[in-house]
Amino acid sequence: METWKEFEANELTHSAAHHLLAINELGGQYGGWARVSDIAKQLAITRGSVSINLRALKKRGYVVTDEHRMVKLSPKGLGIVQAVQSKKVAFKLFLTDVLGVSEQQADVDSCKVEHLISQETTDRLARFVEEFKHAEPSLRRTK
Repeated sequence: METWKEFEANELTHSAAHHLLAINELGGQYGGWARVSDIAKQLAITRGSVSINLRALKKRGYVVTDEHRMVKLSPKGLGIVQAVQSKKVAFKLFLTDVLGVSEQQADVDSCKVEHLISQETTDRLARFVEEFKHAEPSLRRTK
């Protein structure tokens, strides 16, 4: 397979990742359930856009809905959220602690790739950052 085509093979789009993250964040208010209007407000998009995206997420088994049009993450969706969050943390730590990128820029850049990098890369990146933190000070980049 040609490498550039791998982008198309990603399990999750940037938009879908943020919908799942918003549901996870908002779910604490209603016992794990979130309202479409709250998701829309959180993401600064219309309720219609949220509804369209939720249909695709439901079809893929990432969310479940109830008779009141409330939505919550399925176990599969929760797993995706946890993976995306761990990828963002690992990449952000690499950017700030190893490369010396500002916290604000690292937050933006890690958000851009959180759903794109593989778990293998994430695991190795996290291991590298840990080893880097414990390396000889002369080997570390100064901010």
